[in-house]
Amino acid sequence: MVERGHARVHMKRQYKLLSINRTSLDRKPKKKQPSDVNIQLMHLIDEIYTRHLYFGYRRMTACLQERGFHVNVKRICRLMKIMGLEAIYPKPNLSKRLHAKYCRPYLLRGLTIDRPNQVWGVDITYLRMGKGFMYLFNIIDWYSRKVID
Repeated sequence: MVERGHARVHMKRQYKLLSINRTSLDRKPKKKQPSDVNIQLMHLIDEIYTRHLYFGYRRMTACLQERGFHVNVKRICRLMKIMGLEAIYPKPNLSKRLHAKYCRPYLLRGLTIDRPNQVWGVDITYLRMGKGFMYLFNIIDWYSRKVID
């Protein structure tokens, strides 16, 4: 605010002049640090999820309860959401086979493959390793069905 002389405008008056709600600027959101128990649970959830990608929050809760932890579904759901984990399951609307957006022309239709190195196919696979991830990229000759070095 602009000060006139040495007179100061009170904060309430400044908020009113600017048409700002006082509570929106005065309050600062609390940042909660996860407790040690939650961190331990998150490590266990990650370990279980790595082995069973299809476990949702209900099965995860049951698995942790079998291990002796007294947890409920809401807590595990919240922790999995914080960790960004979601069970892998078939999502709806996956079969859009004949939709024009997904139809691509098959360029090899009617082509006779009668010699090596005439047509190649590629495949990319994502592999999980002990200390990270790596890609496996294959080139296959369609005539002989052999992997090309």
